[in-house]
Amino acid sequence: MSSRPRIAFAGTPEFAVPALEALLSSGTNIVQVLTQPDRPAGRGRKLTRSAIKKLSATRGLSVYQPVTLRDDTGLKSWGPRPDLLVVVAYGLLFPEWLLQWPRHGAVNIHASLLPRWRGAAPIQRAILEGDRQTGVSIMKMQLDLDSGPVYDQRSVEMNDSETAGMLSDRLAQLGAELLLDTLPGILDDSLRPSPQDEHAVTYAAKISKDEAALDWQQDAVSLARRVRGFNPWPICVASLSDGRIL
Repeated sequence: MSSRPRIAFAGTPEFAVPALEALLSSGTNIVQVLTQPDRPAGRGRKLTRSAIKKLSATRGLSVYQPVTLRDDTGLKSWGPRPDLLVVVAYGLLFPEWLLQWPRHGAVNIHASLLPRWRGAAPIQRAILEGDRQTGVSIMKMQLDLDSGPVYDQRSVEMNDSETAGMLSDRLAQLGAELLLDTLPGILDDSLRPSPQDEHAVTYAAKISKDEAALDWQQDAVSLARRVRGFNPWPICVASLSDGRIL
């Protein structure tokens, strides 16, 4: 390309921060940031900015917070078409028009070794199932959830003391590193993604608060996994025989 590639970034929580920081530190030309609208949070239900919006504000980045992605009304604020959209834990499904809009499409950092653990809670499900290895995948996004071909993966060993929060922090950094390694090849089309093995797919369903209730009929290993997997959210609770809640 004759000029610096124009990169758009979409992300919302803390997990997405290392990736955006890595892109900025490497001199990547970030032309637009998408993040979810401010949400009520805390006891006072005060409107709170996402982690990505906070970071963007410190770097002077243009932020777009659409309530819906159903149409392209907000694209007028983006200026020229970007070369690539990088997505990290944005929190909503992307429509076909948005995936096809950037010249090289959209890529996603997913916190598992796809095709294992497609879906909303790959980190927690890996802990709950007692996986010994996990990692991150850089995939080309397509309409079906987490089903796109994979550009590259990087794995790590899991341990029996790591909470979901701790593992999330580790994978966020790993994903940021892998993104920088794969980005040049994606942009110059020298790196080709490989299709996922549909016979090996498992799904990581969204976590519900009800799952965090400990069942004393389970063995100690399973209980320990639940305590780690549901930390920092929703945090396990347990009922004693007298009805008291721990």
